Amino acid sequence: MPLHYRTLPVTPFQQNCSIVWCDATRDAAVIDPGGEVPRLKALAQSLGVTIKAIWLTHAHIDHAGGAGQWAREDGLPIIGPHQGDLFWITGLPQQSAMFGFPPAEPFTPTRWLEDGDTVTIGEETLTVRHCPGHTPGHVVFHSAGARRCFVGDVLFAGSIGRTDFPGGHHDTLIRSITERLWPMGDETVFIPGHGPESTFGEEKRSNPFVSGRHG
Repeated sequence: MPLHYRTLPVTPFQQNCSIVWCDATRDAAVIDPGGEVPRLKALAQSLGVTIKAIWLTHAHIDHAGGAGQWAREDGLPIIGPHQGDLFWITGLPQQSAMFGFPPAEPFTPTRWLEDGDTVTIGEETLTVRHCPGHTPGHVVFHSAGARRCFVGDVLFAGSIGRTDFPGGHHDTLIRSITERLWPMGDETVFIPGHGPESTFGEEKRSNPFVSGRHG
């Protein structure tokens, strides 16, 4: 598989931060560095990859809390999420105080993402889908070639993302899952923001929140 990844849970929320890289170039992106940036940098070094960009699925503190620091320290672009999450980015200092996280450095994304955009690392290109519901600006990153999708907090093994935070909406989340994720194929493995990986087919079959719901 030309696209590789390694996932490391970070922060007290055990958020799945993934380092994804192109096998040909060893260029890498880090998806959702919520915190513990030194641990993540050490992992990248041990993998022999060079982090070239930060990709964000959404701007909750456990996913975006380390982005500003890392971007400043290494001069990295921050790609994503969708502009619907601007208010979450603006509120990162308040989020960090509320949940007892280290202070989050403010940042402005280098590039906002829209549905249908692509992101590239080395020779690998992933498609962006806008999947609101957990947050208004939530996006996912899909590699059709690798049959992998990094879904943040849209979908989990056996569960779905919370919709009781500001900007959340349950029916919108269900539509995002059935209309945007299911068409990627039952065999596609997804990497959620928390907990173990699963496949879209398994969740269609057994997840009590979305089983039997087809786009």
